[in-house]
Amino acid sequence: MFTISQIKEAHSKVKSGADFPKYIQELKQLGINQYEAFVTDGHINYYGKDNYTVSSEANYNSLPINNSYQEQFLLDLKAHQQGKTNYATFCSDCAKNGVEKWIVDISKMTCTYYDMAGNNVLVENIPG
Repeated sequence: MFTISQIKEAHSKVKSGADFPKYIQELKQLGINQYEAFVTDGHINYYGKDNYTVSSEANYNSLPINNSYQEQFLLDLKAHQQGKTNYATFCSDCAKNGVEKWIVDISKMTCTYYDMAGNNVLVENIPG
């Protein structure tokens, strides 16, 4: 089964959102089926087969989640995917734009962003 150490090693290769598809492929090779990333403090729950789960600790001080600004979120997401922002900036942008968390489903190759009310803000297909 996978460990937080293995996940951190894979994540250390990610410099921007442009590296995301390759990162997802590495997680898939580790046996991760899905993960849930929380913008508030950066902790992530990783899920594998047979209900195997590991969770990372908080990665930063708590960020307040604002009201939803979907149009600005889409602009910030595009900038991140183009490699114009790093992960910390992207998380801050998510909080400013009302995104509480995202769930990556590796088997479906989708990333779904949610607001504080649990509403689906955006579903993206992950390339690759």
